[in-house]
Amino acid sequence: MIVYWPGLQGYWLFDDYPNIVDNPGVQPHEVSVPALARAALSSPASDFKRPLASFSFAANYLIGGLDPFGWKLANLVIHLLNGVLVFSLARLSLAATRGNIPTKHQNKVPNEALLAVLIAASWMLLPINLTSVLYVVQREESLANLFVLAGLIGYVAGRQRMLTQATTAGDDQSTWRGIGRCAASLIIPTALGLLAKETAVMLPLYAFLIEWIVFDFRLQAQAHIGRDAKRNRSIIGLFVLVLLLPMAVGLAWQVPHVLNPTNWATRDFTLGQRLLSEARVVCDYLAWTVLPTPHALSFYHDDFRISTGLLSPWTTLASLFALTALVVAIFRIRRRHPLASLGIALFLGCQLLTGTILQLELVYEHRNYFASFGLMLAIVPWLAETRAGSAIRPWLRRTALAGLMLWWTGLTAVTAYAWGDPLSLARELVERAPESPRAQYELGRTYIIYSHYDPASPYTKLAYSPLERAASLPGSSILPQQALIFMNSRMGQPLKAPWWDSMIAKLKARKSGVQDESSLAALTECAKDGGCSLPTDRMVQAFEAALSHPAPSARLQATYSDYAWNVLGDHTLGLSMIEGAVTSAPNEPAYRITQVRMLASSGNDAKARTALVQLQAMNFGGRLSTAIESLQKLLDNHTAPMPKGQSR
Repeated sequence: MIVYWPGLQGYWLFDDYPNIVDNPGVQPHEVSVPALARAALSSPASDFKRPLASFSFAANYLIGGLDPFGWKLANLVIHLLNGVLVFSLARLSLAATRGNIPTKHQNKVPNEALLAVLIAASWMLLPINLTSVLYVVQREESLANLFVLAGLIGYVAGRQRMLTQATTAGDDQSTWRGIGRCAASLIIPTALGLLAKETAVMLPLYAFLIEWIVFDFRLQAQAHIGRDAKRNRSIIGLFVLVLLLPMAVGLAWQVPHVLNPTNWATRDFTLGQRLLSEARVVCDYLAWTVLPTPHALSFYHDDFRISTGLLSPWTTLASLFALTALVVAIFRIRRRHPLASLGIALFLGCQLLTGTILQLELVYEHRNYFASFGLMLAIVPWLAETRAGSAIRPWLRRTALAGLMLWWTGLTAVTAYAWGDPLSLARELVERAPESPRAQYELGRTYIIYSHYDPASPYTKLAYSPLERAASLPGSSILPQQALIFMNSRMGQPLKAPWWDSMIAKLKARKSGVQDESSLAALTECAKDGGCSLPTDRMVQAFEAALSHPAPSARLQATYSDYAWNVLGDHTLGLSMIEGAVTSAPNEPAYRITQVRMLASSGNDAKARTALVQLQAMNFGGRLSTAIESLQKLLDNHTAPMPKGQSR
């Protein structure tokens, strides 16, 4: 808490805005079933909506509004709870693998509680885990892992209990009870964790790795396992049900999307390039976890060089060899050093979801929140061991562990201190990643906030340089151009033609991403509210460039609908665009609500009522009741007879 406390004074950052600050769904003004249902299903980050995480955001808002301190404090509490669970899981894992250590050496191995404390302390202080605490939206990650760790604790404890009860070959009743407890420890926490974030789906895989390396699918303690000992079919069957079958269904669902080239249009890389690049990313994660540096942990990694071949760059092939060596090591040392084998396996297993075929961004530090536990499980016990006879003397290993823990603590403390002030953080992140468009943009945006749109403010002049640099960097979105246009328009300053030209050129060159769509939405909102005087011809060119690519997103179409209806006054175009958004995202009620309003305003009451019926079918938990009631009144007023002598 001492290390992280300065960072709690900081502000919102990056994806905190679309998910929390600019998301009215997680900002309820009352405690009611409809309001909480709206909050739970309001996440724009995932089709699964992550209701548990969103519900926790709504609880934070009800307690303290949008003051980020309380939100970050809640994240820190979750991190501390996870630290307790890491301690428990580490202690259970150490106890389960202790049977592999020869009896004469057991008194030279630190006791399980002390080792578990060192593992948990190291994990909680790792700099790579800072973003899962101070980056508010990544509560989704830490909350999901709360259930993952709890499920693994339940599974390991259940399996150890099964070993102690399996005293006779015919004790089937206790075996089935144990299987039931283990199954519940996998199924229930996975289901709950998925309500926070999809990464909880990895729980059965982690349990499988523990089972394979530590328990070997047997009902006898490892010290008594002979070569002819049989594996238990019930345990194998459990993993067929909770891991193999769901994995097959998931692959069948995802592979067609992954193999469709149009789904990669918003990315700067192909499927093959992603797989090659992720080999380097995973090796970077390993280095950033164990031997982190400030420039490595830069938060923004959009300047990462994409691998276009095995030798482009050459580190791609080297990384593939390194990962292959780690996989081989898992098998080679599984019997002699099961804890190290398990740690490596958990680290690599964690990367299988976010570091393979899914169309995600390449690099994010918070993806290692669980993976880093695997590395601590492999490294800390070896460094803390006092057994003589190895190549490195015990006192050297312990000195190295103390040095690492001090380095991790110091770097986390320094970074947390920088996170305590928005401007200091923006400057720090630019210093760490000077070639990152996002880091440059965030510094410029922070200067704009500090300037209060005052042309005479010293911060105003400081904002132009990082924004223009961000706009010129390869692979940047239109966020910098949008910020420059937005700032100058708000201050009544001239809008430079090159800003518009480069923005439109970028929208023409590639399919719009989330940041591009957010930029267009921000300009639309400012123009609609009268805060910005923007040339309509340039805005139309920007929208047409963005819509020129196949299968435009529902959000983009809805944004252009908003601009066409409210700024251009072109109701036909506005209605056409919102209907396209409804077709593209039929399960998003916000677009249907707008569609009903536009149809009613256009006098098309019959179609509006049909659309309203479709909206009513989506009213789970009464979350849309207020909006539906308002739309119903609007339509009733349209069809009610007018008093004599009046016209609509």
